[in-house]
Amino acid sequence: MFFMQKRIGKNGKPFKICKFRTMHHQSEGDTVTTADDPRITRMGHWLRHSKVDCLTELVNVFIGQMSFVGPRPDVPGYADQLQGNDRRILQLRPGITGPASIKYRDEEELLAQQTDPKAYNDNVIWPDKVKINLNYLDNWTFLGDIKLIFKTVF
Repeated sequence: MFFMQKRIGKNGKPFKICKFRTMHHQSEGDTVTTADDPRITRMGHWLRHSKVDCLTELVNVFIGQMSFVGPRPDVPGYADQLQGNDRRILQLRPGITGPASIKYRDEEELLAQQTDPKAYNDNVIWPDKVKINLNYLDNWTFLGDIKLIFKTVF
């Protein structure tokens, strides 16, 4: 029902995130998941679409590894590979929601429309998320976080 996955947190420090299992047990493959990925279970589709799968991350918020708002924590190979000015994102505690996760709310559906989902993620979505997260870092306000939480919920 649950599984733990390594993610990259504040200051590039790895941590384990608690997630609902949405894929068949022992599923292996690419870290980029599309909406039509055959590894996703029937219940997993609902959990992912409704975003209920993120509720378990409240555990990570309560123990201080995550925040309610911030850049989504990435698997190794993305955030930990940031270079130069982009590494400033690692100053932030990763969040359950954030401006990039709101913009890419339907990321799995968008990736399913691509002939090469991983290339599209790596060359289009990921660089845009970096830009969005740097803008969030540079223009952070408490009121802005409250607005992002409302946008996420409603």
